Amino acid sequence: MSYSVGQVSAFAGVTVRTLHHYDKAGLLSPSDRSHAGYRLYSEADLVRLQQILFYRELGFPLDEIAVIFKDPQVNPLERLRARQRQLSEEIARLQRLAEVAERAIEVQKTGVSLTPQERFEVFGEITFDLSYATEAELKWAHSEGQREAMARAAAHTKEDWRQLMGEAAAWRAELLAAFDEGELSNGKRAMDLAEEHRLHISRWFTSCPPDMHRRIAEDFVADPRAFALVIPPSQQRPGLAAYTCKAVHANAARHAGGRTDSEEDR
Repeated sequence: MSYSVGQVSAFAGVTVRTLHHYDKAGLLSPSDRSHAGYRLYSEADLVRLQQILFYRELGFPLDEIAVIFKDPQVNPLERLRARQRQLSEEIARLQRLAEVAERAIEVQKTGVSLTPQERFEVFGEITFDLSYATEAELKWAHSEGQREAMARAAAHTKEDWRQLMGEAAAWRAELLAAFDEGELSNGKRAMDLAEEHRLHISRWFTSCPPDMHRRIAEDFVADPRAFALVIPPSQQRPGLAAYTCKAVHANAARHAGGRTDSEEDR
């Protein structure tokens, strides 16, 4: 029995244009033609179409499907196993994205309730990067400190934010001055500034022991978005993130009674 292109399109759920494309690509050419020249598909053609649609549903590109059909040396089972691995990886990636989206919703819900004008007035050049915040929330999802920081941030009033950002601005000015004046990152001035930053976090967000402070400072070097929350890009200098991180590490060593030997570089 033969079927017209319109009939095949209807019961296979593909467009006539798609069937024509498969024909031109050499994937599925109808076995016969009517007296008027119209395509006619046989039962065997329909079986082949079903195979094509199966591979397409799994995400195989048309050129790879053509290779599977044409090359007797190609092992379809190995191709399917490889595709299964790819799909598993994609599922894991999408699951992570779903978790990030969920965290983003939570971050938005617990965000600072300020008008755009108030936000600019309070935060100035310090910008809130949602992508970084959600990744951080996901990374520290099981951390009691992260939960406390989010809860306390949500509870801060506009005046609280004004005060803490004022403290941060004053600290930032001192850090930039120390860096510009060539103070060693493990010198007393830099370490005192690192300690001031640690206490600032503890005072306004969550308890920040030296080990936690070191991890925070390491993010300054690893992720520019993290450092931009401390020093806006317009005020940053080359090497400043690393300098700040070294000062934090030196201060943590000082708390632990460790040595902070002099450095040749900053």
